[in-house]
Amino acid sequence: TNVTAILEFRLLGFSSNPHCQILLSTVFLVIYILTILGNIIIISVVTLEPQLHSPMYKFLKNLSFLEICYTTTIVPKMLANLLAKRKSISFSGCMAQLYYFISLGATECYLLAVMAYDRYLAVCEPLHYGMAMTAESYTCLAVGSWVTGVFTGFLPCLMVSRLHFCSYNLIDHFFCDISPLLKLSCSDTTAAETVIFILSLLVLSSCFLLTLVSYLLIILSILKIPSASGKRITFSTCSSHLMVVTIYYGTMISMYVRPTYNLSSELNKAVSVLYTVVTPLLNPVIYSLRNKAFKKALEKIV
Repeated sequence: TNVTAILEFRLLGFSSNPHCQILLSTVFLVIYILTILGNIIIISVVTLEPQLHSPMYKFLKNLSFLEICYTTTIVPKMLANLLAKRKSISFSGCMAQLYYFISLGATECYLLAVMAYDRYLAVCEPLHYGMAMTAESYTCLAVGSWVTGVFTGFLPCLMVSRLHFCSYNLIDHFFCDISPLLKLSCSDTTAAETVIFILSLLVLSSCFLLTLVSYLLIILSILKIPSASGKRITFSTCSSHLMVVTIYYGTMISMYVRPTYNLSSELNKAVSVLYTVVTPLLNPVIYSLRNKAFKKALEKIV
């Protein structure tokens, strides 16, 4: 088999219709700007307001910074390709995008699990919260999430980069994702698929279960609150968090915790938009704007 070195890939994106591309680029640009602004506001408010210097809001600041990095890995290049005639990305650029996408995605899973654990301690163990979630504990959990996420991206990216790609270089996607790259390779991808499946299963399933168990314990604790208003306020906040977590993990698990990667390209793109474009916008809305303490701090600063 003739194997030639691929220097660049062509991203097919969403549609070849110019009017459709202009519409999509406008919608995604607005979402991207709102995402960046929303997360910058969260970082600024938490930094400037002393009352929000608790572990809960520090984790939220980490998540907001992560969302800015995560969506910036995908959206700017996608917008450029929507308006460009030649929708290309270099091989090294593709591998870099894949690495940052996996690393930041894994870091988000760890952070969401840590934030759920923090909320569990605050709601279910309020008397021990101060001793359990000290400044040292917060630092270890936050730094551990970032460092573990950085190392999580190495193995999948290394295995994909070592695959052979023949003369056909069209990626039927809007960014360099694992599934379309595995389909594009002309070498045996069994080992890569197996390793990525096991790693995805370990990371996504363990983080999702930890997050889910934390929120279930929180809900059970809420049901014991005698005050109806207290139940409503606490449950409203936790249910919103759980909704975002379910959307994020649901889409990620459906994409990556599968032994084979034969999902149709159009469905693949639609699901990918949810966790690369929509979820980074939802997080600042759900985690902050529904929080009374944060809204008071924002009003005070404004």
